[in-house]
Amino acid sequence: MTGEPGVLSMRGIGKRFGRLAVLRDLDFQVHAGEIVGLIGANGAGKTTLLSIAAGLEPPSQGQRIYWGVPTEDLGVALRARMASVSHTAQVYTRLTALENLQLFADLRTAAGLPSAACLPLLARLGLEHAAARTAGTFSRGMLQRLALARALLGAPELLLLDEPFTALDRPGRALLAEVLASERKRGAAILLSSHDFDAIAGIADRVVLLEGGRIVGEVARRGQAEDMFHVALQRLAGSLAAVPRETPVPRD
Repeated sequence: MTGEPGVLSMRGIGKRFGRLAVLRDLDFQVHAGEIVGLIGANGAGKTTLLSIAAGLEPPSQGQRIYWGVPTEDLGVALRARMASVSHTAQVYTRLTALENLQLFADLRTAAGLPSAACLPLLARLGLEHAAARTAGTFSRGMLQRLALARALLGAPELLLLDEPFTALDRPGRALLAEVLASERKRGAAILLSSHDFDAIAGIADRVVLLEGGRIVGEVARRGQAEDMFHVALQRLAGSLAAVPRETPVPRD
C-alpha cells in the first residue's frame, strides 16, 4: 500500500490478562479498499486483536489509530464508521431476520445516522426467503449471514470479522467472498480472521500470521501471479494447514 495513514493502524499493541501476555508489541495497518487476513493457531491472539480494534477491549499498551488520529476511547461518531461481527452471531433469536435488521436500522435513525434498506440487504446475503422467520430457527451459517447483514446496514468504512466463514457451506462461502469483494470495491477496509485457508487465500490482499501474540510473517498478493501467492501463503502458514488452490474470487 502507499505511505498514507491506514484506516486502522496499530502501534506497539500489547494485551495482558493478569500474568498472561496475549499480544506482544504488534504493528500493522489496514487501508481503505484492502482486505487483510489474520491466520494463526488457536490462542495466537486473533480474537483479542479484533476485539481491541473494535473497541471492545482496551490494549494494555500501544496506540490504536483510526483514520490517522490516535484514539484511546472510541466515541459514537467513530463507532458509526465501523462494524464488527464476532465468531458468534449475537442476534436476537426471538425476532425475525427482518426485525433484527429493522431494530438496528431504527437505532441508527434515532441517532441521526443513515441506514440501508433492510429487505434488499437480506436479499444480498441470500436471506430474502427467510425474512419472516425467527432467527432462532436459523442454521449457524444463516446466523452468520444475518450478523453480516446487520454489520453492513451503515456501509461501514472499517469492517472487522472474526471467523466469518465458520459453518458456511460452499455456496455460502462463495456468497460471502463476493460480498466482501464488493465492500472492498466500495472502499471499505476489512480485517478478518479465519481458519479457512481456501477462503482467505481467495479474497485477501494481505495475510498476516500471528504466533504467540506476535506478528511473525506477512504475505501480500500485490504484484504476484495467483500461483505464486498461493505458494507464498503456504510457506507463511507452515504447519498450520495446506492451502487448497481453487479459482479466486474476481477482483474487479
